[in-house]
Amino acid sequence: MARNTQVTADHNAPPVTQILAQFVATHPGYLAGGWSAAVDHEAHRTFMNWLGCAVGAAHHEAADAALAAVNMLQPAAQATLPGRSEKVDMASAALINGITSHTFDFDDTHLKTIIHPAGPVASAVMALAEHTGASGRALIDALVIGIDVSCRVGNAMYPDHYDRGWHITGSTGTLGAAAACARLLGLDTQQTAMALGIAASQPVGMREQFGTMTKPFHPGAAARAGLMSALLASKGFTASPRALEAPRGMMQTVSTKNDWTEITSELGQRFEISFNSYKPFACG
Repeated sequence: MARNTQVTADHNAPPVTQILAQFVATHPGYLAGGWSAAVDHEAHRTFMNWLGCAVGAAHHEAADAALAAVNMLQPAAQATLPGRSEKVDMASAALINGITSHTFDFDDTHLKTIIHPAGPVASAVMALAEHTGASGRALIDALVIGIDVSCRVGNAMYPDHYDRGWHITGSTGTLGAAAACARLLGLDTQQTAMALGIAASQPVGMREQFGTMTKPFHPGAAARAGLMSALLASKGFTASPRALEAPRGMMQTVSTKNDWTEITSELGQRFEISFNSYKPFACG
């Protein structure tokens, strides 16, 4: 007997796609008082931790294999791969940097959800920022915003989403990467909503893949998908304006738990990057 998906669907969910889009597009950056010095300090720690992880695995066999695969596409030299001499297109750089940052499992951890938020988000904005010539300040601002989107969505769905087999770093990371890239590109609220909507159709990662090269592929694929979502939106590509919260949207499709207040509560006042942690050892 087919399951009736309408039984548990929340048809009165708040418009969180639009709420997040407005936050991403309009919240002031650090220099305009958007968040505290403590939050900004944590953003710099998060970025440096991500960079160290990516450099550390730059010549791992997974990185070699991924680079060999993307080079078959003959990518243009748009972005650097930390720890390597090669340059590739920015989407491929987002992919490979996401892979290397998660290969040794030393990357940052948002303890409430066990999301590794920098992998998808930093990998995407680093590649885009290099290609567009964005400043370091703009990159850090985008990182804070993107991680907030990723972790707030994760807060709303955890633990149900994770328990049913999704690798939450990849699935929410696609949204965080899209938000961060939309921010870096200066997209308006409507365009940002489209970027989030496009990303919502691309959640990445199953826990079955843990222990293989495909586990670190998840944050890399999420970074690439998020970057492409923002680029598509910047050119007028459209998506559902309720792609996250609709009964057949991403969140209600991949999780029976959706605590919408985890997204809306203290948005722009409490930043999830403040709850990031760093591993002295590559273990849980």
